[in-house]
Amino acid sequence: MSATSGVPSALMETEPIPSAAAARGDVLVEVKGLKMYFPITEGIIFTRTTAQVKAVDGVSFNIHRGETLGLVGESGCGKTTTGRCILRLERPTEGEILFDGVNVAELEPRALIALRRKIQVIFQDPYSSLNPRMKIGDIIGEPMYVHKIEPDKRARDNRVHELLSLCGLDPRFADRYPHEMSGGQRQRVGIARALSLRPEFIICDEAVSALDVSIQAQVINLLEDLREEFNLTYLFIAHDLSVVRHLCHRVAVMYLGKLVELADCDELYDNPLHPYTQALLAAVPIPDPEVEKGRKHQVVKGEVPSPINPPSGCVFHPRCPLAVESCSKDLPDFREVRPGHWVACTEV
Repeated sequence: MSATSGVPSALMETEPIPSAAAARGDVLVEVKGLKMYFPITEGIIFTRTTAQVKAVDGVSFNIHRGETLGLVGESGCGKTTTGRCILRLERPTEGEILFDGVNVAELEPRALIALRRKIQVIFQDPYSSLNPRMKIGDIIGEPMYVHKIEPDKRARDNRVHELLSLCGLDPRFADRYPHEMSGGQRQRVGIARALSLRPEFIICDEAVSALDVSIQAQVINLLEDLREEFNLTYLFIAHDLSVVRHLCHRVAVMYLGKLVELADCDELYDNPLHPYTQALLAAVPIPDPEVEKGRKHQVVKGEVPSPINPPSGCVFHPRCPLAVESCSKDLPDFREVRPGHWVACTEV
């Protein structure tokens, strides 16, 4: 189970983030019944599908303009695949993905070009997401050239220097190559590249998980400042629950391709309802030896089932301490048990 605490306690002691965007009801991204199945085939000349990997299996949520939604869960639960479907790097098997009212899932490649300017991504690995043969200035400037945002070379270079400064880097770094920079600096370059097209929505796919703890805090604070300055909307995919609590307005918890809980950040951390969410939060270590020593640790039994053959009924029931006989037969509805707090569990 991946739930580690990586952010210094000083960063964690912050005021609750007001969810004004959620109160307005201004929805920017809406995902409805999203499914992404990957076929498993056999044969070389005559291939046939023998099974399917159900990476994402009926996920629905929305993200309000100016909001940050955290998407958390164990490795392999479908978080990144959900993000890739929203980006249309994968064509969904089923479901709708509405961006500002337009169904992204049905757009043809030519129609996607305009959308690419509005939706950007910050990748997980700052070492492999930058072209090692390109200078930093060219990496940041290339999207502007491709989308004809800044066709003039001088204006494009000025914009690159502005973005580097905005992300806390010396503008002279434009003449460096990625191998001459640290991991934190490279991730800042990735952020600058994402901002180069002036997007409305950014997917942060484990954007700080590959960084040192002290650098994580700096990058998280940078993302927060940029959100406020440019009214950005984030989908923040992560497994580090302490990072999510600092940055996000609401949190969605995934398990084996399905959403099991969704609530405002403070509500979810203070009052988790689903047994899986409770187990995730119980796994976060407390930086106090005396408190940690007296805690009761909730260990989840068994292993994560295969997404090729997920359990019937509730996908968590083989490992759930609250499971009853009906849990293995009936798929629980994702229902609102209190205002803004959704959970998929019949025993809550």
